[in-house]
Amino acid sequence: MPIPPEVTGDEIDADVRQELMSLPKGLAEDVSRNLVMVAQLIDDEPEKAYEYSRVALRLASRVAAVREAAGFAAYATQKYSEALAEFRAARRMSGGVELWPVMADCERGLGRPERALAMAGEPEVQKLDKAGQVEMRLVAAGARRDLGQLDAAIVTLQSPELASGAVHPWTARLRYAYADALLAAGRESEARDWFAKALESDKDGVTDASDRLAELDGIEFVDAFDDSDDEDDVEDIADDVEDVEDADDDEGGVVDVVDDVDDVEDVDGDDR
Repeated sequence: MPIPPEVTGDEIDADVRQELMSLPKGLAEDVSRNLVMVAQLIDDEPEKAYEYSRVALRLASRVAAVREAAGFAAYATQKYSEALAEFRAARRMSGGVELWPVMADCERGLGRPERALAMAGEPEVQKLDKAGQVEMRLVAAGARRDLGQLDAAIVTLQSPELASGAVHPWTARLRYAYADALLAAGRESEARDWFAKALESDKDGVTDASDRLAELDGIEFVDAFDDSDDEDDVEDIADDVEDVEDADDDEGGVVDVVDDVDDVEDVDGDDR
């Protein structure tokens, strides 16, 4: 796929750039530019990001960062089997555990929540940083819900991180997941409180907590402009244009139209 000329490999993460230094310079630049495109497109245009990831994969399949990027691009397009394979390959190459939660979520995507729960109990979880452990907790709670175990999902999310008043990058998502689980269990009042807390901590708008709150409060947002009225206006204008065009087609038609207007004005004048 073509890459905009302004995109350069300089935008790539420093750790990834270091990893790509094992490649010939020209090849490393090509791979970097494709990875930059993956990063830029994955949120809004995941299918395009996936295509760029496949190009990078063909160019440098033995680079862990490339396999990881390919995994996330496949994950974003719900190709969970492919994503899981790429994540496993990246993990074998790097030896890290950072991908453990997303690998477990791929198991959920493949309809295997039991495997995701089994992964939540593996020693790898203890090696994750705090953000990774919270992510694993979210995945485990999702797996519980997949199995219809709502109460267990709620308990899974109850943690010191949830109770803390401190705000971290994962706080809004954790609070939102807890609120959503409470609502699914019929605990609407508690759910509303936690959606409010999620909104309070969601500075980057990663959740739709505000919409969920409005829904619970019975607030309905209505467009200031009614599309149907706009359509009627457009039709009226079109009819007027057709009338003028018809008049213009007749010999002296435009003059007749003007004369008609003058007649109406004269009548108005006489009435006055």
